[in-house]
Amino acid sequence: MSLTEQQIRLIQRSFDLVRPISDAAAALFYQNLFEIDPSLRQLFKSDLHNQGRKLMAMLDAAVKGLNQPDKLVPVLEQLARRHIQYGVKTSHFSPVGNALLYTLAEGLEDEFTPETKAAWIAVLHLVADVMKAEMKRQGCS
Repeated sequence: MSLTEQQIRLIQRSFDLVRPISDAAAALFYQNLFEIDPSLRQLFKSDLHNQGRKLMAMLDAAVKGLNQPDKLVPVLEQLARRHIQYGVKTSHFSPVGNALLYTLAEGLEDEFTPETKAAWIAVLHLVADVMKAEMKRQGCS
């Protein structure tokens, strides 16, 4: 995993703005996700409010872990293994990434600059690459 120091700062600074509105951001994320791909709704059998809190906690941990990729990679691999059990496929990463980008753009408004968006795209690709590789190692497509 390799992000520039500037990308890491942009991601961490922008996520600092998301933390105070994390419940609303999570709700908006799921709204965006199900608009992008309504078929994904069936994967979420539990309360979306609680699921949203888990999502925000994982994002928070990932954002904080960007400075220590050697510790972040095993966490992402474990997350990938759990997501296989939930029925997640590697093809689901694209709609999830797009929903997150739309959510950040809506929630951060002017703070979601082109440079910040590019940094988030870079980190989403890195996270997806690690998780997809682990899912494929586990026999999931």
